[in-house]
Amino acid sequence: MCLVFAGQEPERYSSETRRLRLNGQSTSIRLENAFWDILDQIAARDGVSTPTFISTLHAEVLERRGEPSNFTSLLRCACLKFLEISAQPEPMAMAAE
Repeated sequence: MCLVFAGQEPERYSSETRRLRLNGQSTSIRLENAFWDILDQIAARDGVSTPTFISTLHAEVLERRGEPSNFTSLLRCACLKFLEISAQPEPMAMAAE
């Protein structure tokens, strides 16, 4: 079983730093490429750029809970949540009567 995990391409778990603006302030976020790929997918699904998605998420978290203690961890967990939701089967359409 570990071969499935250990056999990943190193590029997948290599980190990348991206610069963006959160609430008007320039910052940088460092995540593994696998997480950046998922964030890119989420943003594309929503029809926005990845920096816009991340900035919107940050603003919503600030509004609901205040400043997160570890925003990069929140981003990783958002990616996991996206994968969980994506894995759920679509509800079956009601059959026409």
